Amino acid sequence: MLDDKELDSLIYLLEDTDETIVSQVEERLLSFGMDVIPFLEQKIFFLDNERQIHRVQLLLKKLKYDSLIDYFKIWVVEGATDLLGAVINIAGLKYPELDRQVIENQIDKIKLDAWLELNPDLTSLEKVKILNHVFFEVHKYQGDAEDYHNPDNSYINKVLDRRRGNPISLAIIYSLVAQRLNIPIYGVNLPQHFVLGYKAGDDWEVIKAYNEHSSLGQEDGSEVLFYINPFSQGLILSQESITSFLKQIDLEARPEYFRICSNIEIVQRIIRNLMHAYEKDNDTARLEILRAMMEVLE
Repeated sequence: MLDDKELDSLIYLLEDTDETIVSQVEERLLSFGMDVIPFLEQKIFFLDNERQIHRVQLLLKKLKYDSLIDYFKIWVVEGATDLLGAVINIAGLKYPELDRQVIENQIDKIKLDAWLELNPDLTSLEKVKILNHVFFEVHKYQGDAEDYHNPDNSYINKVLDRRRGNPISLAIIYSLVAQRLNIPIYGVNLPQHFVLGYKAGDDWEVIKAYNEHSSLGQEDGSEVLFYINPFSQGLILSQESITSFLKQIDLEARPEYFRICSNIEIVQRIIRNLMHAYEKDNDTARLEILRAMMEVLE
């Protein structure tokens, strides 16, 4: 537990002119780790000493920077399997007080509502139809076309609360729900518009006719039955639809655009979106952290 009186005393000492004392105070504050961030962010609004304000700002920057970079170094080394953990830590860039269990509960609520309508005899398309109904009609998720580049559209807690997001944030939540229901839906790193792919399984023969046989090669996305666009209310797309989209944006139909992508690629895409948003806002502090995160992932 953090002691408010001790923290207040430490903040007070940050206006001291003795660098030795200040160094000891900063070391003590840093020892609390991420837990002290909400306190510092709240306290800074009531400070009127410029030296204190500057030192608190530097402490906040170091705390956020060190914690996030350390997390993603470990995340990569351990195989980058926990996508939810990664996106929660990214959201901690702006909302450090996040409680993972709250996020888990919100996702599980969608999962439960879908589970009540599913049964083992359904085809892949029928399962997706139910997921779409629950996700977009019952829970009212939708793409935020009006304020597309708002950073909150990339932060999972805000997307869950507002039920609005960009293509990749909606896709992440949708796929997490699906995977918790043992439905094999994963991200596809399509340029300019992230989508999802339904991986081939036991009902391959049932759905194969949805795609032209000529488009299914061993070197491309042949493991994907069909694609799902969560930003467009779960619109089902064929491989031909993806090819047509790429032609419209003057890109070659490269095999990686049709395949299931890795969690690292998903996180890199989120970071690029946030970098674009914070470049527009000239938020240099968050940009520096995001660039460092990207270096770790690359």
